[in-house]
Amino acid sequence: MAAGTLYLIPCPISDETAPWDVLPASNRAVMDSLDYFIVENTRTARRFLSKAGVTRPIDELEFRELNEHTVAEREVGELVKPLLAGRSAGVISEAGVPGVADPGAAVVAECHRCGIRVVPLVGPSSILLALMASGLNGQSFAFNGYLPVKPPERSRAIRFFERRAQAEGQSQLFIEAPYRNVKLFEELLRTLAPTTRLTLAVDVTAPGERIITRTVAEWQRLPLPEMNKRPAIFIIG
Repeated sequence: MAAGTLYLIPCPISDETAPWDVLPASNRAVMDSLDYFIVENTRTARRFLSKAGVTRPIDELEFRELNEHTVAEREVGELVKPLLAGRSAGVISEAGVPGVADPGAAVVAECHRCGIRVVPLVGPSSILLALMASGLNGQSFAFNGYLPVKPPERSRAIRFFERRAQAEGQSQLFIEAPYRNVKLFEELLRTLAPTTRLTLAVDVTAPGERIITRTVAEWQRLPLPEMNKRPAIFIIG
């Protein structure tokens, strides 16, 4: 029996956004064809599929979780067994595209090891959308995840990424836990050079979306924008 296919299914970045406002209609046929989903969180995945209006009853679908608690190699192998038996599956992240800053990468890697076809579907990525709208270098860029939490280490990381942006012309992207956005932004303004460009992208794809690029000196002359407890991408360029 031929192996199944692993589909990487994007979902809206914001809960305020309807699925088909940001996803292409072609994704619907794939989602309707599946009854097995590997998800970061079952509750939110069920809600997404329900809002998307999949044709199969939600209670008839099988959900297996892949998150920080289930990334051991043995457990990931168990998730892939149904695909080896010919069953296809969909991977759903908490927000945006699976496999990017997301534990879904572990099951994708296991499928490649097993020779299982992996198909990424089109959908919103806050990282790429923020970069697109930043005006910073989109030819060379790096996503660096989270910066260190402790202030001395974080300041060193900020200076390191600023040097890389200046020396290589490479845009440096990173994220923060939403409740720490303000502290990070304030530290960026204290640490970066006045002429360094800094992009703040908040609530990407949501009704309140704001993506703004200014020099640090320009940011320093203005009140802090609203970003507390809102998903944000930061870019140094």
